[in-house]
Amino acid sequence: MKKVGIIMGSDSDLPIIRKATGVLDELEIPYEVHIYSAHRTPVEARDFAVNARENGYGVLIAAAGMAAHLAGAIAANTTLPVIGIPCKSSVLDGMDALLSTVMMPTGIPVATVAINGGANAALLAAQIIAVEDSALAEKLNNKRANDAAVVLEKDAAVMNNL
Repeated sequence: MKKVGIIMGSDSDLPIIRKATGVLDELEIPYEVHIYSAHRTPVEARDFAVNARENGYGVLIAAAGMAAHLAGAIAANTTLPVIGIPCKSSVLDGMDALLSTVMMPTGIPVATVAINGGANAALLAAQIIAVEDSALAEKLNNKRANDAAVVLEKDAAVMNNL
């Protein structure tokens, strides 16, 4: 199975990354997590992206706040799928990061999840890998079924209490 590469621009993004790693752990998908900045460590970020396919990655997740150029910088240096997680900051509540992540020029796509959407980034990465992995696809189907069952249990509880 291909592994997921997770890059965050700062260790302040770690709580969001933990949401992603929790999902990847649950689905038994291997991953590595690194801190690289599009602005402070551009050479290291570029080298990671350029070599990602050869290093066994199938999908990359990049989380950053404020200017949030990390996902775009990673995507510019690989043809692997890149999923951007815009992270909320104290300045514009993450809208700046969302717009920086989603507004990519033609030819350099970045799939973008919600602000602080670590879990959905991991699920999207899993779905991409599952295109060629039927066992993982089955795990995703089971997860969806379990998630639906939880909602229906809560529905029944509300109906019984009202």
